[in-house]
Amino acid sequence: MNSTTNNSKNDHFDGRVVVGMDGSESAMRAAKWGAREARLRGRGLTLAHAVLPTVIDGGFGLGIPPRLDLIDELRRVATTELTDIAAHLNCPDVDIHVGVSSPSGLLLTASETASMIVLGSRGHGGFHDLLLGSVCNQVSAHADCPVIVIRDEPHDDAHEIVVGIDGSEHSIAALDFAFDEASRHGWEIVAVHAWDVPSYDLFISSEAPIPIPLENIGDAEVRLASEVLSGYAEDYPDVQISERLVRSSPVLAILDATTDAALVVLGTRGLNAALGALLGSVSNAVLHKAHVPVAIVPIASHPLDAA
Repeated sequence: MNSTTNNSKNDHFDGRVVVGMDGSESAMRAAKWGAREARLRGRGLTLAHAVLPTVIDGGFGLGIPPRLDLIDELRRVATTELTDIAAHLNCPDVDIHVGVSSPSGLLLTASETASMIVLGSRGHGGFHDLLLGSVCNQVSAHADCPVIVIRDEPHDDAHEIVVGIDGSEHSIAALDFAFDEASRHGWEIVAVHAWDVPSYDLFISSEAPIPIPLENIGDAEVRLASEVLSGYAEDYPDVQISERLVRSSPVLAILDATTDAALVVLGTRGLNAALGALLGSVSNAVLHKAHVPVAIVPIASHPLDAA
């Protein structure tokens, strides 16, 4: 096991599974999930912790920087704790990184070269702001690699990956990740494509849009889902695929499909070609409400094959 305490960009993140650690129970679940994923992919695991000492108010609006010995002590304590955690993870290549940074800053820097970032849904300590709506939202929205937020653990028999599709390039990135993950784990894909019908004002001016017949919308959505999934069946013959096309709120449709889900996969945002449904709001809502791990995948994610 190696360790580092500098906060510069380095190979301690390069191609590795990086877990945001803060000593919370949620972070420990993330570490165990990340260790399993690192082993499966033949990649190293990095436990990352952010040290951000409080700046003392010196009066007149001036802040007094923390003492260097305080920073060194925080680093020492964090390194000791992470070393103990690493020793109990079943992973042959575990590294430690303690950086002087904000939690989101450290993780976003890591995402530039990491294969994926894994986070607990709530945290404290060095990651005291690791609450959905703050660090998790910042990192999942802006990271350069997939971000997996560990909510509750799925049940032991969970064998499906639920992935939201809408035809956008963001949902294609999510599908790429989902099928790769399903193939590695021997899981099934449940592709959820949900749409709703826009409401129209009772008073329609001559410039207002003309309502689309419901049967035309349904046919268009079926064709869209079929076209999106057609190539994946050929590329991943080992992965069983089921489609759920639902006229419903995308959030409700995805959550309803998670009964046997081991993971939910979504793009950072998207645009339904037929109805203009914004997937970014869907991703955010699912992050807050899902009871299984959720992966948020950007377009420019790194290749995820084994190193």
